Amino acid sequence: MKQTLYLFIAMMAIVQTVTAQDKTIVFTPQWTAQAQFAGYYVAEAKGFYREAGVNVKIEHPSATQPAMARLRNNECQATTLQVCQALEIVDGGIPLVNILQTSMNNAMVIVSARDRDPLKQKGAKVGIWSVGFGQLAICMSIKDHLDYEWVRFAQNVNLFVAGALDATLAMSYNEYYQLVQAGVKMTDKNVYRFCDHGYNVQEDGVYMTREYYATHKEQARRFAQASRKGWEWAAAHPQEALDIVMQYVDKNHIATNRVMQKLMLEDVLRLQVDRESKKREFRLRPDMVKQASHLMVENQMLSREVTYKELSE
Repeated sequence: MKQTLYLFIAMMAIVQTVTAQDKTIVFTPQWTAQAQFAGYYVAEAKGFYREAGVNVKIEHPSATQPAMARLRNNECQATTLQVCQALEIVDGGIPLVNILQTSMNNAMVIVSARDRDPLKQKGAKVGIWSVGFGQLAICMSIKDHLDYEWVRFAQNVNLFVAGALDATLAMSYNEYYQLVQAGVKMTDKNVYRFCDHGYNVQEDGVYMTREYYATHKEQARRFAQASRKGWEWAAAHPQEALDIVMQYVDKNHIATNRVMQKLMLEDVLRLQVDRESKKREFRLRPDMVKQASHLMVENQMLSREVTYKELSE
């Protein structure tokens, strides 16, 4: 009788362990710890994930394990991607589901040296991220016959500051402020903002593989709702959210400073407000998916049109 009881207890323990593991979502943002991901840090730190009944572990990528590779290898269950990235990945044969869209506007800019207009620098050497993100810039370069020579950089603006590039791509919430801190003069003439020139395509959203999502829909819903709550709290309490961001920055030994992260958080929150509705909508816009897909097919960056329906729940 005792043996049967012990066996039953052991089996229940195993079931509980498996269930707990099954409820855990490992979330890998696409980059190292910074204010770009403040809402998720807030959701973890303030207990919003726990309140939603979902166990979330935030694990950042590394140089040898980028976020998408971790997703492919089932080392994480959710990651952040820009819309253009997601389209490329789906076109490449990995079905994805967007469970939460945070960005409502495009943050990419081109900054030219010596106060020159980026659109008048045909054949210029332009910095582009080695990890991607520059799809719309490539489309623009082809469309306007600029013939840019793309020079890949890893994660900072050193090449541009050193004078090795004529221009560089930058995110308005990140490299743009690195350039400002480096003393680069920013004017309406030498800064081209894609969102103001017909390329206002959404960027960051949270994605899962469709295979994982199909069997974990309730977890995905709770994770998305708690993450949204984290972003809403960050927007309402920016200073406290910044304190939380800096804890994650320090924990991950990231070389940055509070001023830079404050500027980043302010701009990321600004980009979350839809230009038309003036609200944080947290939704993927079908018109922007269609626009991005059309541009990328037209410029042979996609083999076919990837539709909004393919990305939606």
